[in-house]
Amino acid sequence: MPSSTSVRQRHTNLAMTEGWLSILGNGLLFVLKLWVGLVTGSVALTADAWHTLTDSISSLLVVVSALFSRKPADNQHPFGHGRADLICSVMIGVMLAMIGLEFVVKAIGQLQSGISVSYGLFAIAVTIISIVVKEALAQFAFWAGRRTANPMLRADGWHHRSDALSSVVVLVGILLGGSFWWMDGVLGIIVAVMIFYAAYDILRHSVDRLIGEPPDKELLARLEGVINELRSDIQPHHYHLHRYGDHVELTFHVTMAPDLTLREAHDRVHVIEQTLRDRFNIEATIHMDPEGV
Repeated sequence: MPSSTSVRQRHTNLAMTEGWLSILGNGLLFVLKLWVGLVTGSVALTADAWHTLTDSISSLLVVVSALFSRKPADNQHPFGHGRADLICSVMIGVMLAMIGLEFVVKAIGQLQSGISVSYGLFAIAVTIISIVVKEALAQFAFWAGRRTANPMLRADGWHHRSDALSSVVVLVGILLGGSFWWMDGVLGIIVAVMIFYAAYDILRHSVDRLIGEPPDKELLARLEGVINELRSDIQPHHYHLHRYGDHVELTFHVTMAPDLTLREAHDRVHVIEQTLRDRFNIEATIHMDPEGV
């Protein structure tokens, strides 16, 4: 079974790979989108280009976070630096909300101007390319996030997904823009709503983990499975979970027979702690309660 250190290193390498791929892809898309937006005078396309550039910033945060979070524990941070991922996720969420607000302001300005936009075939081609590339990056980020349980990668995946969805909306608007002068402005508002929702989802998950969250049903099922498998004849309860990136601390109480010796109670608890560490990379601290108390 691989050590927790080797697993953590693989997770870090995967996060950095996702970050650098995102930076490269977003940089190329930004140049294409900005050029088309400036040529056509489209607020939606130009704003979408800057949205893509901010994706590069968020991906850079992924790389920086991966480097920082792999630092070992020290006296000031005894549980490591894994929560740097959550802090960066909050930064991305705030950034998305600011981008959404910018979309709204520009879209309202476009509607007030009453000027229609002529896009052209090249704008259609660039938008389709953007949709395909951004969704591919999103899928890779989601996959990497599931493999590493890294909320930062999930946040970056949503950032890619929001850009892909905004490009889909822009593409529809391009195809219909010739018939409706107000289409470009409406597109900006629709894209803003999508971005605001993505920002809310990212902030909700990240802030929940920073403040504290109960163990999920899957984790409790794993714990109960270990106890049943070991036939420890104990009842776990009173759970507290603390996540620090790859490092997970779980404390809980167990009710045990009062006639057990201290050695017998310790040995049963020690086996549970060791099994959780080896199988799930969870550091458990267990408090023993005698039955009837």
